[in-house]
Amino acid sequence: MGQVDKRSITLSPELAAAVDDVVAAGEYASASEVIRDALRQWKDRRDLHGYTVEELRKLVQEGIDSGPALDGPPIMERLRAKYLKMAEVKGLEE
Repeated sequence: MGQVDKRSITLSPELAAAVDDVVAAGEYASASEVIRDALRQWKDRRDLHGYTVEELRKLVQEGIDSGPALDGPPIMERLRAKYLKMAEVKGLEE
């Protein structure tokens, strides 16, 4: 595990009991292991696939600024009609 930074934490009785239960059941070797695993999982969720909170806010704003969502089938039909017309002009067939 390399270097460690020793910390003291305070848990509610419910969380302390949950930690004690999983250690007693043999799921973890120690309370420290439970807390480390919980913190790793929290960090993974917080990382959000590598995006920072500010990057996510920017992406959300870009989505809002781009206007309302469009339905796929009508767009595909318009594109199909457009390219069929282009093919007709060039003398190509479907």
